[in-house]
Amino acid sequence: MAAPSGAASCEDFAEFQELLRVMRTIDDRIVHELNTTIPTASFVGKVDPGQTCKELYQSLMDAHTNRERIIKNCISQTSSVVKTLKEEREKAHDDAALLKQLRKEQTKV
Repeated sequence: MAAPSGAASCEDFAEFQELLRVMRTIDDRIVHELNTTIPTASFVGKVDPGQTCKELYQSLMDAHTNRERIIKNCISQTSSVVKTLKEEREKAHDDAALLKQLRKEQTKV
């Protein structure tokens, strides 16, 4: 089960959550994946269980690595936006819209 490729956008938080949900599919279906990876007694001679387990393990590791990369990237992007908004906020103390945007971005982080 391959994870979606491409750069994840952190602008729309709901979209980001949906991307993470899709990327968790392999974890959510691990029992099914194990049941289909490990051969039954009738298929032991036809399938190399060691190889199929290695492939499943590699799929899991790839999915976890991709998810971690996307999450860290989004945290970095959002933290950068928060830093910029804080700097702008120090210059314009009375800007309510700016404060609202700052709080929104802080909540994302």
